[in-house]
Amino acid sequence: MSDIIVNLKRRPAGEIRVAPSLLAADFAHFGSDVASAIEAGADWLHFDIMDGHFVPNLSFSADLVRAVRPAQSGVPFDVHLMVERPEDYIGAFADAGANLITIHPESTVHLQRNLAMIRAHGCRAGVALNPATTPEVLRYVLPDIDLVLVMTVNPGFGGQKFLPVAGKKVAELDRIRQETESGYLISVDGGVDAGVAAQLSQDGADVLVAGSSVFHHPMGVTEGVSALRNSVRQ
Repeated sequence: MSDIIVNLKRRPAGEIRVAPSLLAADFAHFGSDVASAIEAGADWLHFDIMDGHFVPNLSFSADLVRAVRPAQSGVPFDVHLMVERPEDYIGAFADAGANLITIHPESTVHLQRNLAMIRAHGCRAGVALNPATTPEVLRYVLPDIDLVLVMTVNPGFGGQKFLPVAGKKVAELDRIRQETESGYLISVDGGVDAGVAAQLSQDGADVLVAGSSVFHHPMGVTEGVSALRNSVRQ
């Protein structure tokens, strides 16, 4: 289990955390792409975990997280479980080096129990909201949440187009956060690029998860990360 402390304090206006989604990395040069993202100034690394059941695709296992951890010992690992029965996976990913584990409310009948399990394993706990999932599902688990991940595409595949209506959900979550004096961060995942980064930040987003716009940027990974930050600062 990693002992990295994930800083959950909100940053000043004009600043954002960038979490490159490794699903978009070049698998033939995976370690090199991971290193390039960190050298470019990425704050977190985002791992999309898919089981082929909850979403129609398969991706990384806990073994990959464990393999990357030694080379990135000081970097927060943000693990997004798009799986059925997340309780069967939480311990393995925590032991592999995850620092923050996010689950979907539709994936389990015991959401609060799973969030408590994540924290019991020494990780921060997050809830992911699909495009059609309302923030209302969070009402009675707010004390158990460190992060809310707003999906701006339907989960399961990288490279999808951003759904503009998701920005309204980010603003709603920011309003709820202020009204309830909650401390969760708001993260956004799906089709995030420099064209939408500034508005998402203004709506209240704290973390931008970006795959294609970072790893497939025509000028390289460094420019991909810089483009997101510059958009928000401007």
